[in-house]
Amino acid sequence: MLRGVELALDPGEVAGLARENVSGKSTLLMILVGALTPDAGSVTVAGRVGYCPQEPQVYARLTCDEHFELFGHAYAMTRASQLAASRGLYEELGFRKYAATRADQLSGGTLAKLNLGLALLADPQVLLLDEPYAGFDRDTYQRF
Repeated sequence: MLRGVELALDPGEVAGLARENVSGKSTLLMILVGALTPDAGSVTVAGRVGYCPQEPQVYARLTCDEHFELFGHAYAMTRASQLAASRGLYEELGFRKYAATRADQLSGGTLAKLNLGLALLADPQVLLLDEPYAGFDRDTYQRF
């Protein structure tokens, strides 16, 4: 249960939530992105939000490329900007060779890379990360 949460972030600011397990951190993030409705209070977000949940929320039968296309459409990105962004993310996160691989065939680490890539795709003004590096190899963790 969350009570008395008040949070304000300015552009370029980095903030972390450090609490014990099962204290509501993931619930708060889900409320902030609209995946859950708060019982009381309100949430105001200015700008585009990227969200990387702790557990990847992907479609098992879609490839990485298809995920980027779907999310690009949801973000109202042009096809050209979505392709450019996904190419950059494949390179930056080091999983280009999995572009045509279905999500249900990815290792846990590669699935985590896709999860983070989807959150970053539209270059959000606000980026909410819920333990995004879980499952990353050492090289990807250092890049992150």
